[in-house]
Amino acid sequence: MGTISLHNMEFFASHGCFAEERATGTYFSVDATIETDLQQPARSDDLNDTVNYQQLYDIVKREMQLSSNLLEHVAGRILQALFKELGNISRATVTIRKRNPPLGGKVGDAAVTISRS
Repeated sequence: MGTISLHNMEFFASHGCFAEERATGTYFSVDATIETDLQQPARSDDLNDTVNYQQLYDIVKREMQLSSNLLEHVAGRILQALFKELGNISRATVTIRKRNPPLGGKVGDAAVTISRS
């Protein structure tokens, strides 16, 4: 087993429970890690034997573009799509960080992390 990860993917999106958040949008960063068997690609050096991280990025990007109230919902959609579209993965973890959330004070980000096996 091994992991394939993409860190700090940056997206501008309109997620949030408040109308202002959805109207103006903000920046989010996403980390996605998948666990899969990497023994064959380690031997073969063939992209067809592993998970293509371009496809991983494309899935995250697509799901981030769909507006939601909750980061939990976005993370859940990303996980569902990863298992459906990437196939040979045993576990995945997604962290979504909303930068500068409107909480009435200085906060760097608010984050949600969800894992699924």
